[in-house]
Amino acid sequence: MDAAVDPDAMLMLAYARGDLAAFETLYARHRGMLYRFLLRSVRDPHRTDELFQETWSRVISARARYQPQAKFSTWLLQIAHNLMIDNVRRQRPMTGGEEAEVALANVATPEREQPDHALSEFERRRSLQRAIEQLPHKQRTAVLLRLEQELSLEEIAAITGAGRETVKSRLRYAMNRLREVLSE
Repeated sequence: MDAAVDPDAMLMLAYARGDLAAFETLYARHRGMLYRFLLRSVRDPHRTDELFQETWSRVISARARYQPQAKFSTWLLQIAHNLMIDNVRRQRPMTGGEEAEVALANVATPEREQPDHALSEFERRRSLQRAIEQLPHKQRTAVLLRLEQELSLEEIAAITGAGRETVKSRLRYAMNRLREVLSE
């Protein structure tokens, strides 16, 4: 990607040359988007804070090696995604089949909305958020990148390290699941 096309890439290159104001501008532009993505993905404010800080630390560490091959936001989200994956691998519980069955049996089933109750816009958004939270991690990540960040299939593939068709499939399954959950 040509850095002239992406003003954020130009700022990152300026930061690599020692322009601290360029980093401050990048941080101001992308901190909200990055934090929301991480929070919606990991759903734990403490872990979100840690991943948020680690992502920016990686950006700072990589400044001398930065090459604008994709939009800066795509590169930033790819760093965050990789850190999330590493975090999930470290946090993965080591339970047996019986323990997992017991844990699943104890999970409370969500209360059903009254079918004749007209949902307000807030309630509809909250229902969608809950439905997204129920998606498997890879599908949830793809949906969040698509709906909230408005990224293309190619950009999502670059961030997640999955093929374009895999991303397309994850989005299709996720959207079908969301329709099912929201129609209940």
